[in-house]
Amino acid sequence: QVQLVESGGDLVQPGGSLRLSCAASGSIFRVNAMAWYRQAPGKQRELVARITTLGSTNYADSVKGRFTVSRDNAKNTVYLQMNSLKPEDTAVYYCNADLFPSITTFHSRNYWGQGTQVTVSS
Repeated sequence: QVQLVESGGDLVQPGGSLRLSCAASGSIFRVNAMAWYRQAPGKQRELVARITTLGSTNYADSVKGRFTVSRDNAKNTVYLQMNSLKPEDTAVYYCNADLFPSITTFHSRNYWGQGTQVTVSS
């Protein structure tokens, strides 16, 4: 059983900052990558940022230069530092983990958190 728990979502004014956290717990043998997705009303869920265990990162074009993803491998935790927030960043942000729950697992598996609400508004 693997659980992902997000925290840090809040209401913030345009130009403000937030830091989201996501901790993975349970049966985990090896984590391949962790990522943040978001889904705004009327829009498809999209990848915001992704980071591998070794630190390789990917960002959506819309957040490059404003968001930074990082990780603490010892804690199986991923963070998303969000700066210069815009109203269009308003969405539910979901944590995702791609991992092997045991040494005998042939393929990695994907897990999702419940999401945390980020609202950017005056």
